[in-house]
Amino acid sequence: MTNPKEFPLQAPPARRLACARCGTEFGCDLSGTCWCVEETARLPMPVEGEDCLCRECLRKAAEAASAAK
Repeated sequence: MTNPKEFPLQAPPARRLACARCGTEFGCDLSGTCWCVEETARLPMPVEGEDCLCRECLRKAAEAASAAK
């Protein structure tokens, strides 16, 4: 049997992304230290086919969603 202590878990490496809306490159650390965790804007998951948004596009989308309410 394998001892799990022999194989320490490693956090996945940070992803390099391009904003799905404007193309700005940024990093996403899947261990929970991504910049978006600090944002007050909370949106549903991006529309189908989109990935993460950069900070500025996230804020713009949050403003548009608030204005639409």
